[in-house]
Amino acid sequence: MPSKSSARHAALTVAVVCSAASTLVLTAPAHADSVRIHDIQGTTRTSPYAGQQVSGVPGIVTGVRTYGSSKGFWFQDPNPDKNPATSEGVFVFTSSAPKVAVGDSVTVTGTVSEYVPGGTSSGNQSVTEITKPTVTTVSTGNEVPAPTVIDSRSVPSRYTPAGDSAANGSVNALTLRPARYALDYYESLEGMNVQVKNVRVTTATDPYAELWATVKPSENRSERGGSLYGSYDSQNTGRVQIQSLGATADFPVANVGDTLSGATTGPLDYNQFGGYTLVAGELGTLKSGGLKRETTKKQARDELAVATYNVENLDPSDTTFAAHASAIVNNLRSPDVVSLEEIQDNNGAKDDGTVAADVTVNKLIDAIVAAGGPRYQWRSIDPVNDQDGGEPGGNIRQVFLFNPERVSFTDRAGGDATTAVGVTTVRGKARLTASPGRIDPANAAWANSRKPLAGEFVFHGRTVFVIANHLNSKGGDQGLTAQYQPPTRSSETQRHAQATLVNTFVKSILTAQKNADVIALGDMNDFEFSGTAKVLEDGGALWSAIKSLPKNERYTYDYQGNQQVLDQILISPEIRRDRAFSYDSVHINSEFHDQISDHDPQVLRFRP
Repeated sequence: MPSKSSARHAALTVAVVCSAASTLVLTAPAHADSVRIHDIQGTTRTSPYAGQQVSGVPGIVTGVRTYGSSKGFWFQDPNPDKNPATSEGVFVFTSSAPKVAVGDSVTVTGTVSEYVPGGTSSGNQSVTEITKPTVTTVSTGNEVPAPTVIDSRSVPSRYTPAGDSAANGSVNALTLRPARYALDYYESLEGMNVQVKNVRVTTATDPYAELWATVKPSENRSERGGSLYGSYDSQNTGRVQIQSLGATADFPVANVGDTLSGATTGPLDYNQFGGYTLVAGELGTLKSGGLKRETTKKQARDELAVATYNVENLDPSDTTFAAHASAIVNNLRSPDVVSLEEIQDNNGAKDDGTVAADVTVNKLIDAIVAAGGPRYQWRSIDPVNDQDGGEPGGNIRQVFLFNPERVSFTDRAGGDATTAVGVTTVRGKARLTASPGRIDPANAAWANSRKPLAGEFVFHGRTVFVIANHLNSKGGDQGLTAQYQPPTRSSETQRHAQATLVNTFVKSILTAQKNADVIALGDMNDFEFSGTAKVLEDGGALWSAIKSLPKNERYTYDYQGNQQVLDQILISPEIRRDRAFSYDSVHINSEFHDQISDHDPQVLRFRP
């Protein structure tokens, strides 16, 4: 998954509709008179008037957006029809600050357009708008149409209809069934004044002054107040994104489990960063849920603690070293081995050919010592410049930290960025040909992606093989609110190929030594129930240990109101079968507005 900041680094404080959108070209007559907003919206996702000029469309202004590239206003017909599938509100794109106010009664003449936030290649649904408008104010100070209340009773439990196979799976032309499907319900309210009450926050406030909340407090509730995404059919219908029409400085700074008490009211928009969004003119009052960062249990003397932690593009210019160090020492309790993902090179995103990361890693190690932790040693392999994906110039890679007072690393020469590590058998025991080494780095599966780092560790005389991974991201996948249903997960193709290589490599270790202790861990960028996990687990070579937790505790990442698993620690049969182990997803980041990474670290403790 791309980091939330990198995925949106070019965005404004709001999700832009028009400036980042493409026109959906539809064939329509040239002109239409005497139509109402519900006629324009129609009973499908695209307007029957798209491409037409409409004249004198009446309504009351319900919201005005004066900032960003999507300036304009929403207005709503105070005299609705009786069809629940037809929205009574619509957005008017003015391109400059509109000269209307909430409560104005206006008529609008302009062109009906369908815009796709993020462009047609994104697969997103389109937004019905009136563009190039001529606006006439009839009167001012009118009562705004009462908001439609979105709550647990009004939102259907089914998320979406299946797309039309004759239209490549698009739902655009399907007649809306708002009483049956959640996405149809939200679409039937597009542009209307809506309201939610006393909603619980399920994704913390982000740097763009937005959060996610749920109108269904019991829907797949996680242990700490979020909404769990536990399968491809658990999209969580009660999720709603909330932004503000007011100053971003006044937006509530919320964590998961907090509540927006009272009413939050405003037009229902659709944007490229999550779909249906309540753009609030009135915000509820923030009530803290008291969420605290977790601390895991300290490993026993005879337990080996192995952790994975994505530190989100860490480079020497960052200000988060002390916080990461404190997390490793105090919250993770100084694991014996830590696989770090997203360690950048010594000058971060500066793309000048630098690939070494010793400055970055040693700065973190020093900070760990200052926080009262051990002086870790480290192993890694510098990538070939600009070949492993991530932020351009950053050269992210995986790094092993290990506490030499508790565990030793077996150094075996021969590993570099382009040489494949192999497995041999020596006196009945598996051995890597290089330690550290990279798995099949020339394979096309790793194009523009991180290559796994394999190494041998020894704890109490027993060898433990550790493979640090950072599989390719979900970038390019269609969102849950896409017009194509089910959405296409195009990134899986490469990730499955990568998982196959990791699984094959683990099997080669187990062929050489059936009872070998093998751990494959890291940012797998996929769920514990996903096809990627099944490929990694193929043949029983590995098992994702996060599945040992109760279902409501299985998450490492929080995205668009859904708590989900991206980071995993997979274990070989010997660890799972014969030795007691414990697993902890240590929630210190994903649920908090002041996170230092968008991932929660994971810790496995076992007795080799």
